[in-house]
Amino acid sequence: MKKEKAPYNRTLELTKDEEGIYHSKLIQLNVVASLDEIVNRTIHQDMFAALDLLPDAFCDLIFVDPPYNLRKSFNKLKFAQMEDAAYENWLDSWVSKLPRLMKENASIYLCGDWKSSPGLYNIAKKYFLIQNRITWEREKGRGAKANWKNCSEDIWFCTKSSKYTFNLDAVKTKRKVLAPYKEDGIPKDWSASEDGNFRLTSPSNIWTDITIPFWSMPENTDHPTQKPEKLLAKIILASSNEGDVVFDPFLGSGTTSVTAKKLKRNYVGIEADEFYCCLAEKRLAQADKDKSIQGFADGVFWERNSLQAQKKIGN
Repeated sequence: MKKEKAPYNRTLELTKDEEGIYHSKLIQLNVVASLDEIVNRTIHQDMFAALDLLPDAFCDLIFVDPPYNLRKSFNKLKFAQMEDAAYENWLDSWVSKLPRLMKENASIYLCGDWKSSPGLYNIAKKYFLIQNRITWEREKGRGAKANWKNCSEDIWFCTKSSKYTFNLDAVKTKRKVLAPYKEDGIPKDWSASEDGNFRLTSPSNIWTDITIPFWSMPENTDHPTQKPEKLLAKIILASSNEGDVVFDPFLGSGTTSVTAKKLKRNYVGIEADEFYCCLAEKRLAQADKDKSIQGFADGVFWERNSLQAQKKIGN
């Protein structure tokens, strides 16, 4: 018997009927496609087969969350750990195909953990200008018994050229002011509200305000390495504009496409696993009705657990 979900468990599921419905929305490529044929679609296909059939210079932003160099199961697909040199060769085999797909002012963000991050850097610098390394706190799990708990990941921010989009004002963080300072009785660089004292701060490359999706969050799925919508929102708002095309070659359960849609961008995603493709399509359909992103409201990113309306379900 199927285990009954807890009352507040909002993990997204798919029925067999829904799988059939959403499967019909997926596409596969057999010849080189035009942008009109792929935009705002989920491509259910092996990435290596699909990449060569995508049009030149079609995207403004690429987000890449590849399998890290670990033994991992992704539903019916499995990834085997490799020697470091072999993993770099695997990275090179598809990263080398991405510059052709990017506009001259496009950006790309590449995700990795502490073991895969050096290899990502070595390959990324061959094809892109590396602008920064973002380290974000991935606080989840109970930790190791004989090692430091691993709770951070890297994202390499790279660009195709020296001219690229970066919308600083779109990604400022609203933080609590613990020691509010006034000049002549007037708040200096902060404002008071019913929820407390806050100031807007420019973003750094250390992100500690990200909550990993968990069972009580409506964006949560059973994908083992799902990225939070809030994390994608930071990247999409910073490095693209409304109407731009955001591309993800390892789409997983669809977070990149869903967040792009909520933020009025176009999207293209490739995913080899059919179930995850259908899950992404269900999330995209739900985004038509609910465009909220936990931890992002009123045009700013709120410090974790500071946005009152979202405290009960995590932000």
